[in-house]
Amino acid sequence: MDILDKITQFRMERNWTEYQLAEKSGLTQSTISSWYRKHMLPTIPSLMKICDAFGITLSQFFLEDGDNVILISEQQRQLLHHAAKLSPQQYEALLHFLKLI
Repeated sequence: MDILDKITQFRMERNWTEYQLAEKSGLTQSTISSWYRKHMLPTIPSLMKICDAFGITLSQFFLEDGDNVILISEQQRQLLHHAAKLSPQQYEALLHFLKLI
């Protein structure tokens, strides 16, 4: 995977210039353009800022085309978070309740 190509792909999908990406990520445009000019890779902290700007996780950034991703909503995440705290009996009761409604 070419990381710079992937950054360009995400940027183009959003119709962003390098300047817009710099603004949204908190990085300088000169930093971003130097990666391309010098064929350098961004550091992990810089890549995390880029991902934050794109609204994706680092894991999502490194997904290859064709990888299946299931995105969950904030409400679903909260439900899973609370369900993980239940005892086995409580969890079974919750499942039974959900099947009834």
